[in-house]
Parts: sequence; structure tokens; C-alpha cells
Amino acid sequence: MGTRAGFRGRWRSLSPLPPPGRLRTLSLATLANTVGTGLWVTAAALYLTRFVGLTPTEVGWGLTVAGLVGLTASVPLGGLADRHDPRALRAILQLAQAAVAAAYLLVDSFPVFLLVATVDALLVSGNLAVRAALVAAVGGPEGRVHAFATLRAVANLGVTLGAGLAAFALVADTGWAYRLLVLGNVATYLVSAALIMRLPSYPPVRRPVRPRPGRALRDGRFLAVAGASAVLSLHWVALTLILPLWVVTRTDAPPVTVAAVLLVNTLLTVLFAVRLSGSARHAVPAAATMRRGGLVLAAGMLLWAATAVVPTAVAVGLLLVATVVYTVGDLWHSGAGAALAYDLAAPDAIGAYQGVDTLLAGLARAAGPALLTWLILDGGPIGWLALAGLLAVTGLAVPPLTRRALAHRAEPLPASGQPISSST
Repeated sequence: MGTRAGFRGRWRSLSPLPPPGRLRTLSLATLANTVGTGLWVTAAALYLTRFVGLTPTEVGWGLTVAGLVGLTASVPLGGLADRHDPRALRAILQLAQAAVAAAYLLVDSFPVFLLVATVDALLVSGNLAVRAALVAAVGGPEGRVHAFATLRAVANLGVTLGAGLAAFALVADTGWAYRLLVLGNVATYLVSAALIMRLPSYPPVRRPVRPRPGRALRDGRFLAVAGASAVLSLHWVALTLILPLWVVTRTDAPPVTVAAVLLVNTLLTVLFAVRLSGSARHAVPAAATMRRGGLVLAAGMLLWAATAVVPTAVAVGLLLVATVVYTVGDLWHSGAGAALAYDLAAPDAIGAYQGVDTLLAGLARAAGPALLTWLILDGGPIGWLALAGLLAVTGLAVPPLTRRALAHRAEPLPASGQPISSST
């Protein structure tokens, strides 16, 4: 009995799933959703090129155009979550995503692919903002950052499980195997929607004055902080796109090191996302955490730069050590970014502000591949140094930008919802 209880205790300490309750339900919905993401993302390129007949160029351009168009949905759908129950809205979006996921089975040309991918991207982008509003409702002011970190850990676990399951289809390499993955992705959206509807409803609070549309896009102080967080999010492009290419073209490390790097990042995220989010629940400590995250991320970039000039064994070890450093900075940035996006938002427009935050991060990640490819893969170690400098300076800028935004929040509001001071 003692051994069994000890095992359960160890499992609870390692599992990212929270205790039974509303957050557990939302976590299970996220797990189902991201298992489907892992299934689809792992095999999408091969399915579209080998069995639909698209060229790699068509797939690349299609996804790029769809992704940019998709960003336009984040603010309006986030605003919709402020006026309606975010639980019901997210469940509806999940059902719509299931339909669009199934539509990939009908793709037989580039125009059809572009249409389906664009609708898919619009739903994904809008769903991120709605999800953020739902997380705020489930977690409450004191628990929403913890909930955000929990869901991030669960999402990493789900994507990893989905990618592992997709490997069976990759081994089979047949049209039916890939179609089964598409259907599996559809099923996970349906399961996720059903789990979300098990949550209680969260009707919006009635306001005596209706918020002006587009307010979040005109909040310059919020845009400055969210923009700094978006710049820091370039580190994600560095890890997922630039570093793998760097390893195989500029270092003596074997290509399999790339898989080890991504595995280390995933495992550390699952294990420590919640633990490292505790110091960043409100704006002031979150700003300090993001400053620290920017400096740690910069250190990770410098370590990656050094891998080009060391022997094979040292390069492998340095890549793994740098990834540990990077992941700590990544988790600090992620938790602090969530806290700032919530705490600096107008209380009656959480969804709209989350939409703006999603939009800016999406723009940075859209520009990141071209920018960092030119900066690092063409520029060599100097490019890593430049990126490290950008991350460090941006992180250092967050606390003063946050203090400025908080000072603006402290100004009294007239009935129109605009600050009395006109010095903005």
C-alpha cells in the first residue's frame, strides 16, 4: 500500500494535470486538442505533397499567406469573448475547427488548399484569444497565470503524444494512414468541445457603458509592453527553425542532436512550466521576471553561437546545456507575458486585449523566419550575438514600459471610459 501511495505521489508531482476541478477539465480539453495538433502537424507536409499532389513551394506559400490572414481574427473574436460566454464560444470554434480539419480530405488543388488553410488559420488565431479569455474566467485574477502555465505544460505533452502516434502513419506511408491522422485530428476537436461544455457558463458582466470597439488597438502603453513580449517571442523561431538548420550546417554535432534538443525543451516545459510561473502573477513582478527571462534567453543565444567553433563532443554538450538555459528563459517569458497581458488589460475587455497580444506575437513569428535566417544562417555567430543583444535590451525595457502602463491605468476614468488626462 505504501509503495502504491508513493507511486501516486511521484506521478502527481510529475504530471502536469491539476487536481480534479474546472482547471482539470480545461486541461483535459487542451490535451485532447493538442494530441490532434501533434497528429496533424507531424504529417501535414507529407500528406499534402505526397498524396494531395501539392509542391513544397505551394505548401509553404499557402501556409504563410493563410497564417498572415488568420491573424486578423484574433482581435474581433477576442472582443466577442468579452460580450458572450467564452466557454460556449470556444466550444463552437472547436466544432468549426473539426469541420475545417475534415475539409483537408477534400483538398485536391492549390486554390482549395489555400481556402481551407486560410479558414483554418482564422479559427486557430481567434481561438487563441478566446482561450485566453476562458482561462481568465476559469482561473480568476489570482489563478489565471497558474492556469495558463498548466495548459502550456499540458499542450506540450499533448503535441508530443500526437507526434508519437503520427509516427505509425509515417512508417506506413500510405494515403489511408495519413487520412486516418486527419480523422484523428477531427475526433480530438470533438472531444475537446465536449469537455469544454462540461465547464460552467461564464456570462459577461453587464457594464453601464459599452466599451468602445477597437480600444485595445489604441492603447499605446499596452501595445508597447505586448510588443516587447512579441519581440522576445522570436526565440521560439530560433529554437524550432534556425537552430536545427544551424546544427546541420554550422556545427560538427550529428543531426540527431536536433531531436535531443527539442526533447529536452519539451520535457523541461512539461515538468517546470507551472513551477516557474509562480513569481509572475501580477504586472510588477511579471515585468521583473520578463527582464530576467530576456537576459537568460540572451545567454542561451550566446551559448548556441559558441557551438560553431568547438569540437563535436563539446558542441553536443553545449547545445544541450544551452537548451536548458533557453528553456528557463522561455518559461519565464511565457508566464510573465501572460501575467502582463492579463493585468494590463482593461477588466471589461480581457478578450480583446488578449487578441491584440496574440496578433503582435503572431506578427513577430511571421517575420521571424525570414529575419533570423538572414541574420543568423547568413551572418554566422555574429547573428546570434545580435539576437542576444536584441533579447537582452528588450527584456530590460519591459519594467519601465510596465510602470508607464500601470500609471496610466491608475488615472481616473470618466463615464466615457477614457482617461481624464489628455497627455497620452
